[in-house]
Amino acid sequence: MCILVWVHYLITFNKMKKVGFASLLLLLSCVTPKEKIPDMTMVQSQGKKVVVYQMMTRLFGNQNSTNKPYGTLTENGVGKFNDINEVALKGIKELGVTHVWYTGSLEHALLTDYSPDGILLDDADVVKGRAGSPYAIKDYYDVNPDLAFDVKNRMKEFEQLIDRTHGQDLKVIIDFVPNHVARGYKSDSKPQGIEDLGQGDDLTVSFKSSNNFYYLPGQSFQPPSDYNSLGTNPFPTKDKKYTENPAKVTGNDQFTATPGVNEWFETVKLNYGVDIQNGRKGYFDPIPNTWVKMKDILVFWANKKVDGFRCDMAEMVPAEFWNWAIPQVKAVNPEIIFIAEIYNPSQYRNYITQGKFDFLYDKVQLYDTLRLLINKKSSTSHIHGIQESLKGINKNMLHFLENHDEQRIASPFFAGDAWKAVPAMVISATIDQGPVMIYFGQEVGEPATGSEGFSGDDGRTTIFDYWGVQEYQKWVNSGKYDGGLLNVEQKALRQFYGDILTFATQSKAITQGDYFDLTNFNLSQGNIVDDVHVFARVHNEERLVILSSFGDKAKRVRIKLSDQVVQAFQLKADEDYIGHDMLRSSADVGLDKSRTFEVDILPYSSFIFKIK
Repeated sequence: MCILVWVHYLITFNKMKKVGFASLLLLLSCVTPKEKIPDMTMVQSQGKKVVVYQMMTRLFGNQNSTNKPYGTLTENGVGKFNDINEVALKGIKELGVTHVWYTGSLEHALLTDYSPDGILLDDADVVKGRAGSPYAIKDYYDVNPDLAFDVKNRMKEFEQLIDRTHGQDLKVIIDFVPNHVARGYKSDSKPQGIEDLGQGDDLTVSFKSSNNFYYLPGQSFQPPSDYNSLGTNPFPTKDKKYTENPAKVTGNDQFTATPGVNEWFETVKLNYGVDIQNGRKGYFDPIPNTWVKMKDILVFWANKKVDGFRCDMAEMVPAEFWNWAIPQVKAVNPEIIFIAEIYNPSQYRNYITQGKFDFLYDKVQLYDTLRLLINKKSSTSHIHGIQESLKGINKNMLHFLENHDEQRIASPFFAGDAWKAVPAMVISATIDQGPVMIYFGQEVGEPATGSEGFSGDDGRTTIFDYWGVQEYQKWVNSGKYDGGLLNVEQKALRQFYGDILTFATQSKAITQGDYFDLTNFNLSQGNIVDDVHVFARVHNEERLVILSSFGDKAKRVRIKLSDQVVQAFQLKADEDYIGHDMLRSSADVGLDKSRTFEVDILPYSSFIFKIK
């Protein structure tokens, strides 16, 4: 079995000069360990762990590499639904993925002119970037015209993508953006008999439970005076002549007619019957009109065979709405999943029990801690405290290291080296039964270099502008989707992601088993330092010890199993046990009679020892 991962360490620690080219080829040849990693084609044959692959759909298949800041669609290109063909989907599935999140599929405000196709041109004064934010929805019942080869048949092209995805035994997730819409929201594709948002609102009051929006009567909206996102190439519609009277409240609850450029000024807040200005009191009887309209939108997409919704800023919408709406959507498809973007741990259990969400973002706890560990600003001892705080809902937490909101690992704003995230990725994928997610390009070390447009040079891949994601384009390889232009390290990194994600979906100890912390126990014994993390997972006869180092130097560590783990593993006093690494190192360790083993671990690396 190819041990590509170890090539990275040779490169990183400047040992390649000691290994000639012929030796490198030998290193890349296949070595057969004692036990094979599970076949990647069997992703969903065992267990039920969800592995989400998030793609920014407009960027995924774009092969244009012009990358002019604030470039137009014609200049910089755009990916299409049809670019995501069977070959591309097979390549995604090879990573162990079960669900693909097609970010930005719904129609949102943008500055490319589709008026010849009957789509109203958006006003540039209230659009961020040229391609626009995928979270400024313009029509909940339509898809982004940028993503279609034939704009008039855009919905059909999206439906065909759903069918292609299902044909590869993958599930489809789309965004549901319940908290806010574009300032120019107007549905021209809504089904017959459906009222548009804002239709029938009383514009004379700031709040009314039956209104869809919040208003500022007597005030006219003014776009931010310092918004100059289009630089020297302004669109004719960016003329500070956008009119909105009365002004609507921004998506991030700013009750002002003059929001700043860093506010969500391009969006307006939806009203779920909560009087924000008066103690956030809820008026839910009778059922607010917004509830009915948003539930109808969810049912519409469930009937399109969508398998899940990633719900943007779900905690800004009352849990009572989700409690009412989600069961009605699951009546259409009981297997559909709901993922909440949520950042308040005190509300986690509320949005699971009352809100009925399947999964929640675990950003402010595990993600933030792992990021600090990668940058040597935290201790591995903190992780078990997070696990304890989530006891009973661990399986509901979705773990990640990248998404469209976060900085790329390989960017200098985060770690500057994609390989430094190896231990964090292993922990994210294996510590719980719940889902794990990666963002397209993470698996090849995309660094998001440079300023693409509205968001500037911030270590994130743009969500506002047309762009070519250059390191990812090496995997796309002119539409071959074979990684033909990736270098040796990138191929090794992608192999690592495929290994860990596939193992996580195949291992019953991960998908169904129990978790036991071993970090704090071994710290107390003086066996490890606080940049080393170790825990156990067990299900029946499958016993795993997962060891990771966030240190920047190789070290020898001594790991002792606690009495609790010895009992959970059902180890017999008169039998010998060994652990075999499942992450391609072919390393074996022997447990002595005190159920202790020693092993050398390289910087930013992990072992998954299967104990037999």
